[in-house]
Amino acid sequence: MNLEETVPQVVSEERSLEEVELILGYELKDKSLLLEAFTHVSFHNSDKYSEKQISYERLELIGDSVLNLLMTRKLFFLYPKLSPGKLTYLRSDNTDNEKLGRVAFKCGLHRFLHHKKPMLEQQIQEFEKAMEDYPLHSHGLIVAPKILADVIEAAIGAVFIDSNSIEIVWKVFKDVLEPFITLEKLGENPVVTLLKICQKKGLKFKFDTDSWEKDQTAKVYIGNSLIGKAAYRKKEVAMNWAAKDALDKIERYYDHNKKKPLLQRKKSLQKVNFRCNRSYCKNKKVDASRCKKLRGNRLLPQQFCCNKLSLLQRQN
Repeated sequence: MNLEETVPQVVSEERSLEEVELILGYELKDKSLLLEAFTHVSFHNSDKYSEKQISYERLELIGDSVLNLLMTRKLFFLYPKLSPGKLTYLRSDNTDNEKLGRVAFKCGLHRFLHHKKPMLEQQIQEFEKAMEDYPLHSHGLIVAPKILADVIEAAIGAVFIDSNSIEIVWKVFKDVLEPFITLEKLGENPVVTLLKICQKKGLKFKFDTDSWEKDQTAKVYIGNSLIGKAAYRKKEVAMNWAAKDALDKIERYYDHNKKKPLLQRKKSLQKVNFRCNRSYCKNKKVDASRCKKLRGNRLLPQQFCCNKLSLLQRQN
């Protein structure tokens, strides 16, 4: 697709209104709402908040709320036993910037936007190329131009104000928003996945973005070891890619560290915060105070106390 032909900066109002209504399958009674929904603030050269000028910002605000309500209702009845947390994840994946950007691109609604953003065409080209690797959703690994999502939300807001009915809004946009991301296809942000794995394995990780201004690089450390890094012009996306890089390596890192002698791993072990069973240590002739010093303040299982700490005492 040649985006130079499909993403003009300015299109005629008449063509915009007619073709947008055909795409949506809904004819607005108040045509000015549709014009407002597809006008970016950059289209005006003077004060963007002048009363004589319009932009989609107000309609975007109400459209965002209406969309969240409709999507929550759909998922609530579709998955009657699903937890609120999972419902939130599903709603987010079906209403975030990337998902709505895909909807705008699929329907070609971005072609009718009145704007003067010189970089928008290049950003849409990059988005189109990135979608080839992630047909449904990337979960934070690619960037959709926010203006694409704004257009969808503003259009929803326009139809809602025109019809004063969320049922009509749902009827108009249900097909437009497909394909929906279902529970079976629900993915997860790499940062969230990394956090869960590290918690499960007793590992601590941190992000380092101190050099962001210099090289736009995000790094992931587990303990003192660099395990993942990535560079991207947007910090949040760079962190997601760095987390993905870490996920690709974490099993190898974990297996490697499990094979080390116990004394080589004592730094990570003493952060686990165990507390020995003092009476059990006395029975097995292990120095209880030394055991407590090594393990902090949480209860240490008896078998571990006997086997591992006795080993530590003998080696030291």
